[in-house]
Amino acid sequence: MVLVTGATGLVGSHLLLRLAQEGRKVRALYRDDAGIEKVRNLFSMYQKEAFFDAIEWCNADITEVPSLHDAFSGITLVYHCAAMISFDPADEEALRKVNIEGTANIVNFSLSNNVRKICYVSSIAALGDLNENEHIVSETTEWNAERYHSDYAISKYGAEMEVWRGQQEGLEVVIVNPGVIIGPYAARSDWQQGSGKIFSELSSGLKYYTKGTTGFIGVWDVASVMHWLMEHDIKGERFTLIAENVSFDQLSLMISEALQCKPPHVYAKKWLTEVAWRLDWFLSLLSRRRRRLSKATARSLHAKELYDNKKIVESSNFSFEPMVQVIKKTALYFNLR
Repeated sequence: MVLVTGATGLVGSHLLLRLAQEGRKVRALYRDDAGIEKVRNLFSMYQKEAFFDAIEWCNADITEVPSLHDAFSGITLVYHCAAMISFDPADEEALRKVNIEGTANIVNFSLSNNVRKICYVSSIAALGDLNENEHIVSETTEWNAERYHSDYAISKYGAEMEVWRGQQEGLEVVIVNPGVIIGPYAARSDWQQGSGKIFSELSSGLKYYTKGTTGFIGVWDVASVMHWLMEHDIKGERFTLIAENVSFDQLSLMISEALQCKPPHVYAKKWLTEVAWRLDWFLSLLSRRRRRLSKATARSLHAKELYDNKKIVESSNFSFEPMVQVIKKTALYFNLR
């Protein structure tokens, strides 16, 4: 049987659909009934309701060890998708608990229950730091602990160390490092988080754009590659998963065109975003609300980071869906929300 953590998230729910359609016996972790309903709605959105009932649901939290005992009974493969994503400095402790301690728990249970193989969903944020003579980040780029990294990046890198520890203790492992994942959410409220927030803000008339660059990929491709890696004799490897490196202004134009809305027209220069994140910090301090723009996020909007996907392409001969098509498909479901 296959176990999927983070089953109610964007990647986890799409992976569930992929595995269910393949006829695999799947056990999925959830923390509340609302999460199950979101997955049910996703299957319904794709008109695949018949596959939903094949999933075995288990109420568990990766940070609560007692809840995981029953979850691992009879499991041979684990897809570890559960994670916390935040760039708010106030979430540092929570990020470490969920992403590092939670992953350590999954690794420990996998070892004690003789799980054969685990696929961990990391992030391009956990890849290395370029030296002066380097221009593109790959799996071999070394992490420089002396460089600045967001709390999120540090937590994902720490989680990877736990996975590699599992390998040293006899567990077969594979790690994927996706870029920004684009794909549809079934619940209307979920479009206010992750990549869905980009669609929501642009549809509401976002005025500002930046010219930073990073790697993007469609959620369907992430699920397909993960499934392929687990079904083949590949272990002890990590793979950068991106379809394309796209600038944020290009991304905004593609999404605006797909949504048939007005694209952003004011360039937010670096000095403006530097002022903005400081102002946001001050206002959040006064009102005690969550941060809307952190230092890490503001600076990432201008960073021009390029990522290399050659390793997974050459290993699997996989052809990624162009981002313009991913965005068009996602926009269709956004308009149906």
